[in-house]
Amino acid sequence: MRHGRPRQTSDGDARVMRITNAAHLTSHGNTAGRTAMVQILEAGLQAADPYWNMRELIRVDGNRLIVGNPRFEPRGCPVTGDEVFDLSQVGRIFVIGAGKGIQRAVKAIEDVLGDRLTGGHVIDKKGNPVTLKRIGVTLGGHPVPDDDCVAGCERILELTRGLRKDDLVFTCVSNGVSATLTLPVPGVTLDDVKATTRIMQIEHGAPTHDLNPVRNHLDMLKGGRIARHIQPARAVHIIAIEPGSYHQLMYENYWLHTLPDGTTYDEAIDNLRKWGAWDEVPASVREFLLKKDPAYDTVKAEEFMKMGSRIFGVMPGPYQTAKVPAAMRKAEELGYRAYFLAEEVSAIEATHAATYLSEMAKTAERRGGCFEAPCALFTSGEMVVTVGREGGVGGRNQEFALAAARRIAGSRRIVMASVDTDGTDGPGTQFVSGGESVPCLAGGVVDGFTCQEAAEAGVDVDEALRKHDATPALWQLESGVEAESNISLNDLTVALIMDDMAREGETI
Repeated sequence: MRHGRPRQTSDGDARVMRITNAAHLTSHGNTAGRTAMVQILEAGLQAADPYWNMRELIRVDGNRLIVGNPRFEPRGCPVTGDEVFDLSQVGRIFVIGAGKGIQRAVKAIEDVLGDRLTGGHVIDKKGNPVTLKRIGVTLGGHPVPDDDCVAGCERILELTRGLRKDDLVFTCVSNGVSATLTLPVPGVTLDDVKATTRIMQIEHGAPTHDLNPVRNHLDMLKGGRIARHIQPARAVHIIAIEPGSYHQLMYENYWLHTLPDGTTYDEAIDNLRKWGAWDEVPASVREFLLKKDPAYDTVKAEEFMKMGSRIFGVMPGPYQTAKVPAAMRKAEELGYRAYFLAEEVSAIEATHAATYLSEMAKTAERRGGCFEAPCALFTSGEMVVTVGREGGVGGRNQEFALAAARRIAGSRRIVMASVDTDGTDGPGTQFVSGGESVPCLAGGVVDGFTCQEAAEAGVDVDEALRKHDATPALWQLESGVEAESNISLNDLTVALIMDDMAREGETI
């Protein structure tokens, strides 16, 4: 077992393997199937990389800074084409942002602008290495925010003070921004926000789209408020996802916090009640939301449009910004028929998703039918894990993998895996002391031999699932995926069904 930390990317332009423990993942069990699975996951993880697209969006030509590319413009945007800045007329240039793996996206801006970049600050997820040189980095808690998230927000807020009309600010956000960008409103403490997040998302299993109307209204920077602080400087807002439609970004957004917010105080109150959390959250949260103070309301479309900012999304493409097609192409190269089953497997318990996909894989193994082996079944989205009061270490992708191992036990032809594309699945040891020797995994790879290996190693799979303690189990079984950090484009989940001539150790 390798206990070292993943190697760090030293060069922003280098294309390194995202999966850092491939040799261990493929050294046991169904080695042929695991080898194919690791290659498929790697292809999907490599596609979830905003760096090169960012370099296509932002470039310098002599004394001109050019920002623009039709591929990255939201559909229906009233302003299109390149935005050209005369660098002799631009004062200072800053970059601010937040999200899981956000450094990979803004590293491209750092590399393009070089010493023309004045500075900036971003908040990344705890556990990721610091790779930026000119832009400050704070590593904060996720999915529950911590003091470092607040400290990072205060640094961003301090940077925005004194901005001038000739200054230019790039913002960049990605998945995870709703936790990492946390600065509570007066009268609500960080502990209150932490408790609300934990109660709704971890104990009750509320998905992000139901949680965010609540925390948007408990924050000084979320819900577009950060855009107010940038005024009167020019702003270019970059979202590390596909651009989508301009109308959706203006009127239906609930989590891209540099853009206007489509949620309301009433929606926040209704969602707390919907999830049975209204009486459980701190009294300060209930009191603040009931006041519906317009002074602390989020930014709406009409206000935002007057700011004259440009918006670009740097991960265009179908099926979750091309990670699934890339993984499917690799599967087909390896001789597997590839089927994409669902783009948004969201707000579904990871164990339930594992049960269903496992049964589909077993049916294909036994009967063929709609999915004839050799084949690979793909889904994406964001599953959930309702933890309750348990305090194990894990994440939705790891829980999926461990639950799937139980369902496919004994199969010689099925391999299943799930990974979070940012490289870190779940909070890691954020809530548990003494487990720092185990890394924050990206997900897991399992096969029909995993439960047998667990029994031989003294790993109780049922107990690990009951306690939501998937990380130590997968790590001990050399089935936990370690990966380089990057932005999150949701999960990549795969079931691989080998043909009936495949045998352990043979190449497909």
